[in-house]
Amino acid sequence: MKTLIVGLSTRAIAESAVQSGYDVVTLDYFGDRDQRAIVRNYALQRDFDLPFSPQALLEASHELQFDAIVFTSSLENHPEVVEELGRGRRLLGNPPSVLREVRDWSKLRAVCDVEEIPSPTTLLPGEEKEADPEISWLRKPVRSGGGHDVAVWSGQSLDQVHVLQERLEGRPASAAFVADGRRSVLIAVTEQLIGREALGARGYTWCGNIFPLTLPSSEGVNDVLRSVERTVERLTRRFGLRGVNGMDFVVADGPDGRPQPLLVEVNPRYTASMELVERAYGLSMFDLHVRSFDGELPAFSPGETLEHPGFHGKGILYAERDVVMPRTDTWRSRGRRDIPFSGEEIETGHPICTVLAQGESRDLCWSHLAAGAEGVRQELSGDR
Repeated sequence: MKTLIVGLSTRAIAESAVQSGYDVVTLDYFGDRDQRAIVRNYALQRDFDLPFSPQALLEASHELQFDAIVFTSSLENHPEVVEELGRGRRLLGNPPSVLREVRDWSKLRAVCDVEEIPSPTTLLPGEEKEADPEISWLRKPVRSGGGHDVAVWSGQSLDQVHVLQERLEGRPASAAFVADGRRSVLIAVTEQLIGREALGARGYTWCGNIFPLTLPSSEGVNDVLRSVERTVERLTRRFGLRGVNGMDFVVADGPDGRPQPLLVEVNPRYTASMELVERAYGLSMFDLHVRSFDGELPAFSPGETLEHPGFHGKGILYAERDVVMPRTDTWRSRGRRDIPFSGEEIETGHPICTVLAQGESRDLCWSHLAAGAEGVRQELSGDR
């Protein structure tokens, strides 16, 4: 069975699929050098002369032969495209009906209320007058993704494509889990890297993860794991989530002073942090994803059976100016991924590549990530 993996970026999940022996073809925007070295890949701009859009992915897919489909970011925000992509094929992912529910802010808010899932206050268009002026608020796109277009709210009226969400003080984090529509298994929680200048990111832009999540005490981490497990169980049951999924949350001090995860949003598809989980555990998230659609979930407990202990990080380096790529043929062997071709032009604010790092501690891992990003910058400026 040939499976099409489709989305904005597909390199990480394609690696997982290939390493597990699956027959896949990929379609995305970037068409990175390292991806094309391991799998048949088509890129919208390079191969079809199309700008990125969900509709462009659908249009390009008509030129390809495949039996099943797995989608990645940002198609969770476009259930109508997922429906067309999966027509007459096996959809290995959450169906459009589930996407419409779980990505609907009013429905997610209602489920959090009923299921007593801690979450920041979220206000919909027309509810701005309910915003407590003593609280800082974030203006977020309805079709959110990667922290793009998120900004502190300055009191203006909301249009129909934005919501308000209470701005939380705490540690941004994400969870990876696998589900079969009724049951769920939490695989891992990771720290999210947001707006890090060392990675060229600004504002609330997501720019990577570090696994595992750390807190001041191991007891606090265990509290968070238990709470996140309860949350993903309730979300799975309420929405019928299937396959691998992610959830973003912020760890803040709860009413009792203990750390508490507050749900920010649900990502009903493969997420970027899962690459680190694979590296640490030596498992295949793609294989877990496919098997879940046959009702098979792993016997798994987060934090146990680590194949590669320590801390694992990935950082997305963003261009702070327009750049032309130098020779990149040796980049993969130097811990870099999502690698552009030599001579490729990268515009300001766009991702250049991913840097990977490991360390015995969280801080050492972050230090290695920052150093890796600086090494790329030096090559781009001709200092090496």
